[in-house]
Order: sequence, then structure tokens, then C-alpha cells
Amino acid sequence: MNAQISVSNADEVLRLIEQASEKNFLPIIGPEKGKFLAEEIRKAEPRRVLEVGTLIGYSAILMGKEMDHKSEILTIELHRDEAELAGKNIVRANIPAKIQIIVGDALQVIPTLKGPFDFAFIDAEKTEYLQYLNLAEDKLAKGAIVFADNAGVFADQMGDYLDYVRNSGKYRSRYIQVGGDGVEISVKL
Repeated sequence: MNAQISVSNADEVLRLIEQASEKNFLPIIGPEKGKFLAEEIRKAEPRRVLEVGTLIGYSAILMGKEMDHKSEILTIELHRDEAELAGKNIVRANIPAKIQIIVGDALQVIPTLKGPFDFAFIDAEKTEYLQYLNLAEDKLAKGAIVFADNAGVFADQMGDYLDYVRNSGKYRSRYIQVGGDGVEISVKL
């Protein structure tokens, strides 16, 4: 019964964030691309997730509701006010996964984190995606999934990242078109 309660709370909070996003344009992953993120989390069954770019908690809730109480998400947000709002939304969502929000610049925070992570979700400064990945790479377990948002709309700004995951030989990577945008899903070899 507890799981059903938490899922309905999470779904309600997600809907409220989606409505707020439509009114005030918040760059959340949203429900369409979010379906792919939730599906990848369900398939991977990660114990530890690294998220770069918390914003107000939408994707952390989306992932966390698919995970169990033994799993955790470490999420990094540059802006303290957004991190505080994310914390409130996450508490209201009552999801099983433990979520730790770290306020700071991901380029400085990632090197301080202990691995391994078996899933990473990147949705922050597009021109820094490759730097985030490079900093996290030795903390990613073999077979870890790296899920990058906005790989369609911001493909130019993410060009170095996309080239790396597709051509370095370190990942098996695929692009999924979703509406006018898309996501890049890469598996660490």
C-alpha cells in the first residue's frame, strides 16, 4: 500500500511541476522525454544515480519513483533557491529512493564524489556536458547508462559531447528523437 501512496504523490507533484513549467517556462525534461528516462531507469535498476542539473526536482522525482528504498540519487544544482524548491518538491513526492541535493557548480562537485554510479542523467549547461562526463567517467560502473537531455535542440552546443559518446569507443550510444528535441542514451563499455 505504501508504494501506491508514494507513486500517486509523486505523480501529483510531477503534474504540478509540469503545469508550472508551462506557465513560467522551466526547462524540465517533461513528460514525453521523461517517459524514456523512466523506462531506462526501470530497465537499469540502478542503485546509485548521479544527476547534473536538479532545477526544481522534476527529473529526480521521475527517476526516484521508479527506484526502491535501497537506491539513491545524488543531484547537483548550481542555484540554491532552485535546490531548496527541489527539496520541498521531493519531500512532497514521498518517493522510495533517497535523494541528496548538493548545491554547487557541478564542475567542482563531481570530482569530490565517491563512485561508483550506475546511471547518470545530465541536464545542465549544454556546453559543459563533455566536462561533466569526463569528470564522472572513472566513477561510472561498467555498463552504466548516461542519459543526456536536449541532444536534438542543443546538438550544436553539445557537439563535443555527442562526438565523444558516439566515437570514443568507450560507449555504445544512440539518439532518440522526441518531438522537436531528443535524448542521447549511452552505455559505458
